[in-house]
Amino acid sequence: MSSSPLIYQPKQPFRTTWIAVRGLQHRVLRWGKPGGRPVWLLHGWMDCAATFQFLVDALPETLLDCELIAPDWRGFGQSEWSTGGYWFPDYLADLDAMIAELGGAGPQVLVGHSMGGIVSCLYAGVRPERVSRCVSLEGFGLADVPASEAPSRYRRWLAEVQASEPLRALQSLDEVALRMRKHNHRLSGAQAAWLAAELAVVDGDAVRYLGDPAHKWPNPTLYRLEEAKACWRTVTARVLWLAGNEQKILEWMKETPEKFAERQACFAHFSYQVLPECGHNLHHDAPELLAGILAEFILGDG
Repeated sequence: MSSSPLIYQPKQPFRTTWIAVRGLQHRVLRWGKPGGRPVWLLHGWMDCAATFQFLVDALPETLLDCELIAPDWRGFGQSEWSTGGYWFPDYLADLDAMIAELGGAGPQVLVGHSMGGIVSCLYAGVRPERVSRCVSLEGFGLADVPASEAPSRYRRWLAEVQASEPLRALQSLDEVALRMRKHNHRLSGAQAAWLAAELAVVDGDAVRYLGDPAHKWPNPTLYRLEEAKACWRTVTARVLWLAGNEQKILEWMKETPEKFAERQACFAHFSYQVLPECGHNLHHDAPELLAGILAEFILGDG
């Protein structure tokens, strides 16, 4: 365990359940009122469901009357690893199966961060009748990849598959926490120590990250922005995109502001907001501000 004298103490401890989803065991965390209106919290790449804890602790009582449902995606957190690698459509199918089992009959509310936001917006277009509101926290799609990159992408993927390198072992949970604070200086020491214990596990004399190394492989399937846009155009839900540093987002997606606006214009019922003084992890950097925005959007009329 971490030797840090301070560690974050959750105000709303999660409840843990396990469900079999398409042949793999998935850990699912829940907060709020059991059987309440389902609100799905979908984590990002190399994260886990527990990374929403700070946001949940900041939520008003009105949202805690809902049931907040946060799965560990396959191969992340404590969910089971896939033996055949990871393909983006699998996340859509996993979410579809989990909603069918845990979400009840009505339309769902999806809140996704980064990769989870990308999944949320795609799912809202593929299953428009199943989603009433969709929030994406810096999950606005990827940079479009030209077909000319296919040969090199396949070569890189084949090399990674052959190598099957494990993730680098760390010495302690304190080292995990320090690395997290290096990448996000807004995290307090107590928050980083708590997250480290959720994202990594002591394994003998070393600390192992709770994620399948196969997630690090380059995806041989190229990202086609026009395919994502086609899905977004069929979304009937109200959609809210929230960003931290918009300039970094544009640089990462290799987009101009005009092209970014074209992505947003795909949605029929859309709003967009930039949260000040935030980086990529909005739910860590400004949980109170984000909680208020979510409450208004999810519980508001329309």
